[in-house]
Amino acid sequence: MVQQDLRNRLASGLAIPASPLVLNSSRKLDERRQRALWKYYEAAGAGGIAIGVHTTQFAIRNPEIALFRPLLQLANEELDRLDSRRDAAFTRHMVRIAGVCGETTQAVAEAELAVAHKFDAGLLGLGDLKRASDDILVGHCHTVAETIPIIGFYLQPAVGGRVLSYGFWRRFLEIESVVAIKIAPFNRYQTIDVVRAVIDSGRYDVALYTGNDDNIVLDLLTPFRFTRDAPLSVEVLERRIVGGLLGHWSVWTQRAVELLQRCQGYSRYEQPIDHEMLRLAIEVTDANAALFDAANLYSGCIAGLHEVLRRQGLLEGIWCLDPSEGLNVGQMEEIDRVYAAYPHLNDDSFVECNRDEWLKG
Repeated sequence: MVQQDLRNRLASGLAIPASPLVLNSSRKLDERRQRALWKYYEAAGAGGIAIGVHTTQFAIRNPEIALFRPLLQLANEELDRLDSRRDAAFTRHMVRIAGVCGETTQAVAEAELAVAHKFDAGLLGLGDLKRASDDILVGHCHTVAETIPIIGFYLQPAVGGRVLSYGFWRRFLEIESVVAIKIAPFNRYQTIDVVRAVIDSGRYDVALYTGNDDNIVLDLLTPFRFTRDAPLSVEVLERRIVGGLLGHWSVWTQRAVELLQRCQGYSRYEQPIDHEMLRLAIEVTDANAALFDAANLYSGCIAGLHEVLRRQGLLEGIWCLDPSEGLNVGQMEEIDRVYAAYPHLNDDSFVECNRDEWLKG
């Protein structure tokens, strides 16, 4: 994808699920069900897919597992197949985002693999550089950006990220090939740091995406307004978070697409936010707490997502690469509770109508 086209697509505001890794009972890649999962996202209306990210399990990079390259290759094949079935005059292919992480040598190698497999951008994680100074971090980002357009990633420390200052983001935004930022610190102060840095940088070509699975609806509805000194006055500038790149949206994806469109309608027409949307914001966050296992500092978050997909028949089980990783005590009951409390949030009927076709291979 040409970089300007990529920027335009991201600026339009997309629902981008962070793809889980689908394993069989031997904890090996289940190619048939992995392909079915991506078909589900495409049919649900997702505008892109992120692969090789936290929801896909960082351990795919471990030498004894070595699934990073095979997963990118499988995605390349399946997404090419899905694209070929579309009418190019009316639809656009899904944006392909690859997680890129590690020290600089590893990150560049992963970016090169992503480009070789026709991925459009790299979601650049910085969790492996926890002790690095801003100078080192910015240099690292510059180097990776020479290989692939990059999406900045503010990942919360609880699942492997690190704190990133306003000053870092201002310098990060000087990198020409930055196309977007995924804001996922699960923290209001740090979220504001990123948006304020984008406004102060004047980078209107950088799209903002929420990764704050604990605050999805309000992130999408909020106008972020800040002042900036101008030569002869003080300017009041506004930016909005236009889409989501979310682990939460790897399940109930059809509903996520509808939710994004609904939020975009409020933003587009500057409508007052009604109480129904505020209630919905709490419902989505409550559901996320169950799926992500917030009660146990998110240690069961991947298994929680797997459990929803298992109930829908897309996954055979909830297996993770680490045999010790699974649902925590009480998490199954919490998932049962939010399923019963918020039936309008799930897309089980949509999946049931199409699942067999997706699983055909």
